Amino acid sequence: MSTHRFDLAAIGAGLPVAASHALIEAAVQTGAAVITAPPGSGKTTYVPALVAAVLAERSAVSASAGARPEDSRAERGERPARTLLSQPRRVAVRAAARRIAALDGSALGGPVGFTVRGERRVGPDTLIEALTPGVLLRRLLTDPGLDGVGAVILDEVHERSVDSDVLLGMLAEARELRPDLLVVAMSATLESSALAELLGAAVVDVPAALHPLTVEYAPGPGTRLDQRGVTREFLGHIAELAVSEQARSEHDALVFVPSARDVDEVARRARTLLAERGGPSVEVLTLHGRLAAREQDRAVSGRQAGDPPRIVVSTALAESSLTVPGVRLVIDAGLSRELRRDRARDMAGLVTVSASRASAEQRSGRAARQGPGRTIRAYSATDFARMPAAATPEILSADLTDTALLLAAWGTPGGAGLRLLTPPPAAAISAATATLATLELVDAAGRTTALGRRVAALPVGVREARALLEGAAHTGDPAATAAIVAAFSGDFRAPDGDLGGLVRELNTGRAPGAERWRRERDRLARIVTGDREGAGDGAGGGSAGTDVRPASRGAGPSQRTAGRITALARPEWIARRTGPHARSYQFASGTRAALPEGSPLTAHEWIAVREVQRAEGRAADGTGAVIRLAAQLSEAEALEVGAALRSESRAASIEGGRVRVREEQRLGAIVLSSQPARARSDDTGPAFAAHLRDTGLAGLRWSENAAALRSRLSLLHRELGAPWPDVSDAELVETLDDWLGPDLARLAPTASLTTLDLATALRRMLPWPEASRLDELVPERLAVPSGSQVTIDYGAVTGSEGRPIVAVKLQELFGLSATPRLVAGRVPVLFHLLSPARRPLAVTDDLESFWNGPYQQVRREMRGKYPKHPWPEDPWTAQATARTKRALGG
Repeated sequence: MSTHRFDLAAIGAGLPVAASHALIEAAVQTGAAVITAPPGSGKTTYVPALVAAVLAERSAVSASAGARPEDSRAERGERPARTLLSQPRRVAVRAAARRIAALDGSALGGPVGFTVRGERRVGPDTLIEALTPGVLLRRLLTDPGLDGVGAVILDEVHERSVDSDVLLGMLAEARELRPDLLVVAMSATLESSALAELLGAAVVDVPAALHPLTVEYAPGPGTRLDQRGVTREFLGHIAELAVSEQARSEHDALVFVPSARDVDEVARRARTLLAERGGPSVEVLTLHGRLAAREQDRAVSGRQAGDPPRIVVSTALAESSLTVPGVRLVIDAGLSRELRRDRARDMAGLVTVSASRASAEQRSGRAARQGPGRTIRAYSATDFARMPAAATPEILSADLTDTALLLAAWGTPGGAGLRLLTPPPAAAISAATATLATLELVDAAGRTTALGRRVAALPVGVREARALLEGAAHTGDPAATAAIVAAFSGDFRAPDGDLGGLVRELNTGRAPGAERWRRERDRLARIVTGDREGAGDGAGGGSAGTDVRPASRGAGPSQRTAGRITALARPEWIARRTGPHARSYQFASGTRAALPEGSPLTAHEWIAVREVQRAEGRAADGTGAVIRLAAQLSEAEALEVGAALRSESRAASIEGGRVRVREEQRLGAIVLSSQPARARSDDTGPAFAAHLRDTGLAGLRWSENAAALRSRLSLLHRELGAPWPDVSDAELVETLDDWLGPDLARLAPTASLTTLDLATALRRMLPWPEASRLDELVPERLAVPSGSQVTIDYGAVTGSEGRPIVAVKLQELFGLSATPRLVAGRVPVLFHLLSPARRPLAVTDDLESFWNGPYQQVRREMRGKYPKHPWPEDPWTAQATARTKRALGG
């Protein structure tokens, strides 16, 4: 058992966070703590050592009290309880471990170690292990109780990465299994209340104690961004600022730009400017995720005495966690790379956008960690004010396929029941689960399959892991499989889009990044053969695999192998050429994209696509997207690998008023075959229903009876609302299956929509028991004083206006003073008063006013024209009649 103790006084010397030692220790002792501290306060260095000291004290107390058999190995003294420190990036993991070990005076891999993808430096006496969230997630899956671990510290949780958010939820559940497990979340900017509530944690706010910081604005002459990303003019402006301001300050400078390509371009321009000006020697270093570990570590290590000043050009990698020693000057482009998802095209990718104000403040803080500093923001104060306050949580925009498998493996499919700071969007998690089903990693209930459990445990993305396992099993060549996966997952580019050609170039060592590809290829080969420790994930154990043959520098994997393995990773992007000699391809997912002009892949009808980019103009060939990486595939392999996407269907439609049927076989959205077929009775209803939804109700023939009933129902819905149904066109189309579905289903394939009895169909919509009052509320006829039953015309009634009309001879209403009202007295009838020749004389809904006024004028005009009909001077006492005076005996 290790007896190592960290010297907190030595480690915390000069660190502002050490002044809050007592508060932090008290919070940690409660079991869960949230610590907020400004950049440069030393929390990443000091808090892990403090927590390890708390565990050591707890272990000593436990040992003195006597350990029980059911206690964990750490509590029984078999090995020391370990503190895990999670950092969001590999370079930050290595830097944190190296810094703590240096302050402790111990060798890396002793009391302090680390685990990142491809590298593991820990030993049996390691007390603090720094690691990435991805490594810790998979460790939790294989060991939910984290046996031998006494504490977990999650640093930089304000970045709101998907992995960190999921880790928080899992650790909250893990503490229910392990109440003794200490959980600490640390942040520089996050509002702590929601996090504290999720963990049930005590909060410690460490006060700011940065050195003086001057912030200046120096916008460039042009725009920062255009449709292609960061403009070359702006990158030149950044390089100029870096060189001139570093010369002015004589301190090391840290320059923030959004992408690795931007880093390389600014560094190139800065070196050119330095060479042209011939001033004092200045070293320009780069820092981004594609660099080898030794190059990253060199950029974040302090320069030795006699070394020249440095300009470190970095992505957001250096925004959090890392202190780049000697930096007193920060040049900030104010831009960041964020994930955006095009759901319509099933594409996701990083795009360059304005950074948040929180990120800008974080970057500025890098300049004042070790002394007074300056920040030059290469944009205006107005631009800063317009920035969003904080970055959007990644879970709201990310492709959640990997996350969905982790959640399923944890036993919370879709995140159901897991406490998360931000729940995953329902549509995104549903789409991710559907993808996992296509990859055969989850079953119909969303639970992991045997293959899904193997994939979830591997330190590789879901798609890559599936391709590794299934590809190696099929080819019997893990090395070739690993070579392909390393190429299509490593952000390598092939101008012609040909993955097979790219792998051959990488294998010869001539392509850019070949050394990085070779390291990843070898790591993946170790994973697929079960050498998990050698792969550096630190999860322990292994899985049965095939002996891996040493990778050679020969011709590399075949084109056919590349296509199959690519399709295994993303079967929904199996694609078929849209026509002979075409550059455009139809994807199984439904989208379309074009190969680059001159690509050798255009000779192949089937391809497996890995990378697609939105584009316009000639390059996209009218599809809106360009295929950036793909490999040839045979039709047989396409159908085999995409078997989960295969479907057979009968597509029935209406042509010329009759049902026409085609039988189709599809691979997702790709039509494999389509041929006409004889219509069956079960085709008719769905075909006519789809036709009506597409074209509206114009194809129906409304009889007089059906139209009248619809108008009566419309009046009832307008005046009384529910439960009387809405019979507008839009609502009838929406509820088509309910009121017309049974009749459509009974139609013969040769029948027509015009034969339907729509009045009977509408009566299905009547609410019960209210339907018994239909004729009372909106009667079909109205009894008038002459004894006639006059039809009420509801044809003018619409959803929002119109009145029921009664057209009747004026003489039939003599003596009627009160205008009849319908719908329980709500709606007065509008009378159209007719002459004996049934021509309109007046329109009124107020008979009393008509008899007392306009009637006399009508009488004077009409008595001479229709002398055979009664035109009494007093309509109140006259007999109402539809007959002539002679027929009345007058």
